[in-house]
Amino acid sequence: MSAVLTTGLLAGCSDSAQPQGAAGAQGAGAGSGSGPVTLKVEIFDRGNSPAGKTATNNDNTQWIQETFGKPNNIKLEFIPVPRSQEIEKLNVLMASGDAPDIVFTYDSNLVYKYVKQGGLTDLGKLIDEHGPNLKSYLGEDTLAYGKFDGVQYAIPAKRAYLGKYSSMIRQDWLDKLGLALPKTTEEVYAALKAFKEKQPGGPQTIPLGFSLAPASYEPIIWPFIQKTTEEEKYTMLQQLGSRDNPLLLPGHKEGIRFLNKLYNEGLMSPDFALDKDKKKLQQDIMTGKVGMYAEDAGASYGTAPDILGVLRKNVPDAKVKPVDPYTNAEGKHVKPSYQPAGMYIMIPKSSTKAAEAVKYLNWMAAKDVLITLSSGIEGTNYTLKDGVPVIKDDTETKNRLYNAGDLRLVANGIDFGSSELNLKSMTVSLKGQDAEDAALAFQHGLADGLPPVRFDRPIAAEVKYGNALHDKYDELLVKSVMAKPEAFDGVYDSLLKDYMNSGGEEIRKERTEAYKAMKK
Repeated sequence: MSAVLTTGLLAGCSDSAQPQGAAGAQGAGAGSGSGPVTLKVEIFDRGNSPAGKTATNNDNTQWIQETFGKPNNIKLEFIPVPRSQEIEKLNVLMASGDAPDIVFTYDSNLVYKYVKQGGLTDLGKLIDEHGPNLKSYLGEDTLAYGKFDGVQYAIPAKRAYLGKYSSMIRQDWLDKLGLALPKTTEEVYAALKAFKEKQPGGPQTIPLGFSLAPASYEPIIWPFIQKTTEEEKYTMLQQLGSRDNPLLLPGHKEGIRFLNKLYNEGLMSPDFALDKDKKKLQQDIMTGKVGMYAEDAGASYGTAPDILGVLRKNVPDAKVKPVDPYTNAEGKHVKPSYQPAGMYIMIPKSSTKAAEAVKYLNWMAAKDVLITLSSGIEGTNYTLKDGVPVIKDDTETKNRLYNAGDLRLVANGIDFGSSELNLKSMTVSLKGQDAEDAALAFQHGLADGLPPVRFDRPIAAEVKYGNALHDKYDELLVKSVMAKPEAFDGVYDSLLKDYMNSGGEEIRKERTEAYKAMKK
């Protein structure tokens, strides 16, 4: 998603290559007569840097140093953390007392863990004093997600687009078999059966591409969840990381049973359990084997890997269309959506540069700074179309912006102020049918979205057991889906019991108590 938003959600811009926001940061650091202040900032290292560049030394980091650091006598030092090991590495850094001045995570439970350990700086007064851009850009609703026990311990990044998932299907396969786009879960099953029987993708046809990732299973499971009361939602959901897990809600078991049916009838990826990073799924899509798949909303368009571009090279006649077919008992296409806050930016208590850190984030929250971080330099990296930057499709621009989303900490996409304009900006760099299809995929991601359920504080039991229960849920999903149909109930029930005995029951009890307290 970060990559999608990097190339899309951009706002109106300045004519100057140096943003106006830079001027507002003058005086942020030490006086000109003293040595520079070093400000350490965490940065994700995804191992995808172009030749001659690194996650810590590239066009954007150099531009940040020149535009913010140099005028304010601050030396930016970016501390790389592997994306796949972010929580483990962050825990080590925090425990060592030598964490960067700015760190972040997507896991609110992890933030609360650091709060309880006394490891974070209270940012309330610092934002009041040094964060006018932050207040203006994020707004009270988003900033509230960074409050724990009533104290502003984190600065949440703002999500401009709240959709999570969209589904895609091979239109050319449907045309070949005389089938219409499926509009219900039952019609999906019928289409997958036809793909298996007729093998429009050849003998290696995979009707439903599937991986052990939320984007594959959540769009299918959630429509099976039955209508629930407010109390049931608050007390029976379990939050694992940034996701509301509907494991205890009525209908979850039937959703897994449906996946079990697909697996045993050979209608989905047989090796999904080994594919947590979705690379095998993406490879199967790009080689033309997959008939249908779900993904992070719009991920087939304008992101790496270029799924549709590679597929079209391998299978020139391939046509892929967005589809939103999974339905609940009311005929709605329900699916989870994101909260308006993205990742949580924190300043460790060990930092002696808290004021400089807030000033840096405040500088970043200026619209013109966000535009340059996201889209580069006007004329060189983008042109304007109806006030929206259109990113150039050339090597220089790609090399400049490849990790822009990881440096633009305060924004998961720049908010235009309306869903319509945000969607427009997300597809402005695309052409022809791809632009129309991508817009539809993003609309599907928003359709009938279910916002996460939020208490005013994290649940301590989720903090304690969350990581272990992630693995327990994966185990339940994999073994239940792969069980023989006649053994499904026994396998599922046994694994659910193990999950509950491993912390799930404590989470349920604490959420029930928190709900009662909230309603007083």
